[in-house]
Amino acid sequence: MAHELPSLPFPSNALEPHIDKATMEVHHGAHHKAYVDNLNKAIAGNPALESKSLDALIGDLPSVPENIRGAVRNNGGGHWNHSFFWKSLSPKGGGAPSGKLADAIHSAFGGFDAFKEKFEAAGLARFGSGWAWLVSHGGKLEICSTANQDNLLMGRTIAGCEGKPVFGVDVWEHAYYLKYQNKRGAYLKAIWNVIDWNAVARNF
Repeated sequence: MAHELPSLPFPSNALEPHIDKATMEVHHGAHHKAYVDNLNKAIAGNPALESKSLDALIGDLPSVPENIRGAVRNNGGGHWNHSFFWKSLSPKGGGAPSGKLADAIHSAFGGFDAFKEKFEAAGLARFGSGWAWLVSHGGKLEICSTANQDNLLMGRTIAGCEGKPVFGVDVWEHAYYLKYQNKRGAYLKAIWNVIDWNAVARNF
């Protein structure tokens, strides 16, 4: 069964002024759609791959034929990452986490403000395109980043870090350039206003 582009869980203008409508339309309707289309194209005609869930497909990249492995890694990763990202955002987001998630953040980073500072630093330090992640590793929260469209499901050998994704932030230029130009740091500060901490807590 072909992979499909999920609908945004909110109108494309709902995250303004922090993420503008034009960016959301291009990000979801062009970039994410292209990942889905190119993933379907890469696996077309291979019933074993077509029958796999997205998680199973990108979670076992060594089983993908070498001639299409790069396409599946890049486009399957892009599809998974963005699908996960949209669910972590909300026009009613912002503020601070509470409950067990807040306790875990305080335990791991010394407080919410310290966590945000470290997370933004990870996003800024990622050279070129990639993602910054909050992950649960052995029950403890950690921050890491991945290149391009790699993610934690691919394992440490490929992604460079491991753990259960709690939330991730896209730091590709297509996520912010129309509004913030080259100011990735301003985008990373603004995005705290639309993080859905209830969704993040469920992931945790």
